[in-house]
Amino acid sequence: MKNNVFKVVLLQALPASGKSEVRNFMAHVEPERLQNEFHIGENLQLDDFPYVHMMRRIDEELAKLDKPRVFYPGEAPFLDGRDWGTLCNLLNEDYHDLMNRNIAKPDSAAKLLFDRFDRAAAGAGIPNRLGVLDENTRNTIAERLEKEARAMLNEKHAGYPESFENKTIIIECARGGPDGAAMPLTGTFGYQYSLPMFCPEILEQAVILYIWVTPEESRRKNADRADPNDPGSNLHHGVPMAVMLGDYGCDDMEYLIKTSEVENTVTVNAHGKTYHVPIGVFDNRVDKTSFLRGEPETWAADKVADVTRAIRTATDNMFSHYNV
Repeated sequence: MKNNVFKVVLLQALPASGKSEVRNFMAHVEPERLQNEFHIGENLQLDDFPYVHMMRRIDEELAKLDKPRVFYPGEAPFLDGRDWGTLCNLLNEDYHDLMNRNIAKPDSAAKLLFDRFDRAAAGAGIPNRLGVLDENTRNTIAERLEKEARAMLNEKHAGYPESFENKTIIIECARGGPDGAAMPLTGTFGYQYSLPMFCPEILEQAVILYIWVTPEESRRKNADRADPNDPGSNLHHGVPMAVMLGDYGCDDMEYLIKTSEVENTVTVNAHGKTYHVPIGVFDNRVDKTSFLRGEPETWAADKVADVTRAIRTATDNMFSHYNV
């Protein structure tokens, strides 16, 4: 029997395309309407941005101690592009923890996070970086980051539901490639690298909701939303321009849709299998979502109607190809 709601939605787009705004919109739609009109159950949300933020925080603390950075050379792309896979592996682990309601009770949430980073990186082929720090350095940065790491862990545990009935897991991430890159993207760039990194349990149940904006519009909206006083916020964080050009100057989703073996899906070869993941496209090239950063009582009815139509068109297309 076909499920009435998607089990897993991969919410994907360039930075500042409207992903978090769409999540915010869905959080304010009545549950019955969300299920009946959009095939989306009560949201359980996973996102790799908090890990990106903590990677940068670790590097900041290492730099204060005159130690080499391990993730980023500064306001620039990853030192090792395989860390895009690290992020996918962290999401895989979060998914398994969510489904099993795993509760961690570490003495140090920061050190637990360091171990998770190393384990996820190993799955992408990267040797340990945080586990080989000298004890004094590791203890110092763990102490400085404990409050943030503990808040992340508590928020993760708080998201575990009593039941998964009529629930949809939303997994949010952004991927891309260098400005001006030719298709297909290669190496660790783009969705062509990251989608196969997701575990079979995700790929077997997933659909993709892709929010389409141009790289130029992504850069403009990224600059508009950036709040230097709130760098860890989903709605208000800014991505450095070097990263916008080097990692998000283009993306390959349109190419993957056009070259898929099955229409209205993305073909993903992973784990010895071929997955045809249904996809719906929300065309946000003319901005429909920025108003959703405001308080719900300020949302204009005509703008809400535009967003509703756009999302419903995409989710109807996804559901017509969904066989879970």
